[in-house]
This record gives sequence, structure tokens and C-alpha cells, in this order.
Amino acid sequence: MLKARNARILVAPEIMADPGSSQLYAAKELRYYLSRITGVSVPIESGSDEAGAILVGSASGLDISGISDDGFIIESSGDTVRLAGGCRGVLYAAYELLERLGVRFFTPTCEKVPTDPDAVIPDISSKQEPVFEYRRHSYADIRQNPRFCAKLRFNGEPLPKRLGGGMTYAHFVHSFETLIPTSVYGESHPEYFALVDGKRVTRDGGRTQLCLSNPEVISLLIENTRKYLLDHPGHKIMSLSQNDWGGSCQCDNCRKIDEEEGSPAGTLLRAVNAVAEALEPEFPDVIFDTLAYNYSRPAPNITRNRHNVCVRLCSIECCFCHPFADCDDDKRSVSRPDGTKSKFITDLRDWGKICDRMYIWDYTTCFAHYPTPHPNWRVLQPNAQAFAENNVKGVFEQPNGASHGGVDFNELRAYLISRLLWDPWCDLSAHRREFMEYYYGEAAPALNEYLDLLCDTAEKYDHVGFNDNPIHRFLEEDMLEKYSALFDKAELAVAADPMRRMRVQKARLSIRWVALKRKTMLRGEFDPAEINAFFTDWKAFGLSRIDEWCNVETTHRALLEGKWRGVEYFDHWTGEEPELF
Repeated sequence: MLKARNARILVAPEIMADPGSSQLYAAKELRYYLSRITGVSVPIESGSDEAGAILVGSASGLDISGISDDGFIIESSGDTVRLAGGCRGVLYAAYELLERLGVRFFTPTCEKVPTDPDAVIPDISSKQEPVFEYRRHSYADIRQNPRFCAKLRFNGEPLPKRLGGGMTYAHFVHSFETLIPTSVYGESHPEYFALVDGKRVTRDGGRTQLCLSNPEVISLLIENTRKYLLDHPGHKIMSLSQNDWGGSCQCDNCRKIDEEEGSPAGTLLRAVNAVAEALEPEFPDVIFDTLAYNYSRPAPNITRNRHNVCVRLCSIECCFCHPFADCDDDKRSVSRPDGTKSKFITDLRDWGKICDRMYIWDYTTCFAHYPTPHPNWRVLQPNAQAFAENNVKGVFEQPNGASHGGVDFNELRAYLISRLLWDPWCDLSAHRREFMEYYYGEAAPALNEYLDLLCDTAEKYDHVGFNDNPIHRFLEEDMLEKYSALFDKAELAVAADPMRRMRVQKARLSIRWVALKRKTMLRGEFDPAEINAFFTDWKAFGLSRIDEWCNVETTHRALLEGKWRGVEYFDHWTGEEPELF
């Protein structure tokens, strides 16, 4: 076996001369972290002497035919280590090797790098491919750090060449308003838009849908999608998806197709297939993506996606404190055209049987109140496994998207999601334990007890959605007192550890927010000092939004004026925000 301190990192001569190569970047990452571990500067060379070497990429001599952009191979035997992979996979091979030596990439500002001058690279024979071809989240504080995205093996970001590039969207979602805007066609062609209750709906801001059985709409979608792709070159996926609104078209033609298909998804998929077929000759490598969302969530009876069409199934109506397969809340079902109800797990299984490229859009926070404890810790893994078991090829997890992060253990959640999107059957409890023990130190036992109590109570009494006000049983005052006692215990455990004590205090803002909001909204109690202290601490931690749709100043105003959310002051669909300070 090779002692890390004695290693040389070898790359091919042509790679050494290419500063944009992901192989060279992988070599540099190995050099940095191996040098951190051993205290010895590990060299990068270009040569043929394999003894005592870590051979990276094309220098390894490994056969990577059939390996995807994300797949990799590591072969370590004796004093020679070989690693190679696809454009991103070669990086993941480097990170995998480092993780075998005890390195952990927990957050952009918290990495565990052991000090071990005698570290030995063990014998390894590993060939890995991710379960999901597309892996993305929208934690802004991580997305703003592409290098760390690569370490977590997220590939849905616009990564530079040296990080292997990414699987990016030309238009991410809800594209119909962009492609056929009501501001341009609403007056002149109301027939392009959805007929609802006998009237064509032409409100702007995406507050309508298209009439997808209209041939002129299909022609216009083809024309304007082509223009959009030409104006946004280099992307692998293009969204052709309904607006973020209800009200599918009820004209005679659309309704007939909906009834025949058993779902408005049939009408939608026929339109997307037509666009994908027309544009395939010019854009052979582009995948045309649409949503199975809200009214279009149930799978159609007849129409199937073309080979260059992807369907993104959305879980927005679901309960997130019970696994999709086990939740018994019928209110989370969606209605089909014949009035029957369809549960999300049914839709997932139905789409899985007919769709050969299905992605998922999942939700992992409370968007109305970002700080609110979201008791989804025990559903992350069974839900990811359900995706994999039903032919899902990609997953987007939409979390707290505030620009400076959040307080509901978002660092832990982001880390666990990254492990699950690579392998839904990983040892998630071990990953959680490692994170908690390193990130929170001696506070970990009390904080784990808090997370377990949170989930125990929510699972027993509640169904929890993605946008709820903090009125659930698991957030009532008796529970907040128990949570607070556990945070007291956690703070005391790290009283002499300033960094970890700060992390505990940041996480505690979660239950402080819930307590404040419940006092003001449910009991009419306003304590100016307590409210001011919360917002002082919120700012001290560098945090931004508390609500998905408005700034922190507006959220503060809503708290004082007895409103659940700042969005009650304005219409976020038109972007008319209140005056900023």
C-alpha cells in the first residue's frame, strides 16, 4: 500500500498543459488535501514511472468506455493508485479517494481534514455510477460555490469546464409565459390561452395557461423555443412547462383530450412531443422537459414521452413528515378529469411504468416561514429510494433558497441530500452521525434528541406541507418548551467551544421564530424587546429572507401588524414588492 506522504500525482503531458482540464483540477485537489493530511507537499508530475504514483485520468491507463460523465473507477494495489472517470467523474474519483482517508466535505466553510503523516492509501477496487443522472438543489449559499457543488457531486449547476461542466437548463421552469407571453398575445390572440369557466384568461405574469390543442399555439411554441435555444446556447435541457398557476384549458378540444387521456398531462405531453420532434434535427442533444404538476400530475392513459422529452413530477401537494408510500392524508390527492383522486405515490408509480426519462421536483423546507422546523428527516431516504425504484433519472430538491442560508439545520440537510442523490441506499445514519459530531461537537447528542422529538411528534399528530403556518401540534407551546430545554443543554455542552456554540445559537433561531410568530398571531402578545432581539441576532448571523417571497424588513412589518406573511402586502405574481428601506 502507498504511503500518502510518499506519493507522486501523475497526469498525462497534454493534460498538464491544459489549465481547464478536469483531470488536472482533480490532481490539484488531491495534492492540496493529501498535503493537508500529511504535512508534506505532494508533487504533480508528468512522467511514466508508475511506482509510488497516483495516476489520474488518461494517465491511469484505465478503460472508461461505457462510463458516464459522472461515473468513475479507482484501482489501488500495492504502491500504485489509478483513478479515472468521465468529465465530472474523474473529480468524484479524487474526492472518493480522499473520503476513504477520512476527509469530509460538510459545508463550504466546514471540511474535516485529518492530520495523519503516516496515512496509507488502502487497496481499493471501486467502479461507481450515480443512481440519478441529474442531481441538483437550490441552497443559494452552496450554489454560489461551484467548487463545493462538485465536492457534493451535484451536477445541475453551470459548472466551469475544469469542474466537468453541468447539466443545465436553457429555461428552468414555468416557461410558457416566456415563450408565449400574455403581454404580447393576450389582446390579439386570446384563443391562445386557457378557457376557464367560459372565458379566455389573459392575465399577465403567468397567471393563466395555454390552449395546447390549438395548432397555432404549437407552431408558435416551436418558433419561439427555437429562438430561445439559439439565444441561450450550450444548455442540455429546455423547459416547456405550464405556468405556476392552475386553470388548465377547458375548451372542447382540450377537454376531449384530457378525458381521453384521463389527465391534462396527455394534452400537455402531446404538445411537448410535437415541439421536441420538430426541433430535434437542429438540436439533437437537447432534452425537452415538462412538468407533471398540480392538475397535470397524474400520468396519461395513452401518450408517452418521446425519447428526447423528460417529465418532471412535482410533489408540491404532499405531506413531508411521512414517506410518500405511507402517508394516509387523502387531502394530498389530485383530481383527474373524471373526478377520481390520485395520490402522489400512485402518480409516481404510474409515470415510472410509462416514462423512460422522469425527473423529480421535490420540496424540503417551509417556504412561508423558512426558519420553521421542517420534520422531514426520516422521509428523505425512503422517498429517494421510491424515486429510484420507479425509474426516476434525476432529482431536483428545492430547499430554503435564501441567499445567505437558513437556520433549520440546512447545512445537515444539504449534506444528506447530496449523499442520497448519489446513492439512495447509502448508510444515511452514519453520514448524519459524522456530520453532527463534527459540526456540533459535544452539542450533537442534545440536538439529535431535538430532531428525533420533532419527528416523533409530527409523525404522530400532523401532516406537514411545504408552505404551512406554524400552527401544527408539534409546534405548540409545550413542545417549544421541550425543544428549548434541549437547546439549553446543547449550548451548555459547548460553552467553552465558541465556534460550535455559535452554530447551536444559529440553529436555535428556528424555534425562536416559531415562538414569536405564535405569540403575535395566536395570542396577540407583542414583546418589543424579544422581537428586536430576534431580528438583531438574525442580522448578526448574516441571514437574509425569512419568507420565500419578501425581504426581512417586510416580514418584520408583518409580525408587528399581525399578519402571517409579508406577501399579504403585495402580489408576488406581478413582482410588485413593497417599498424597500
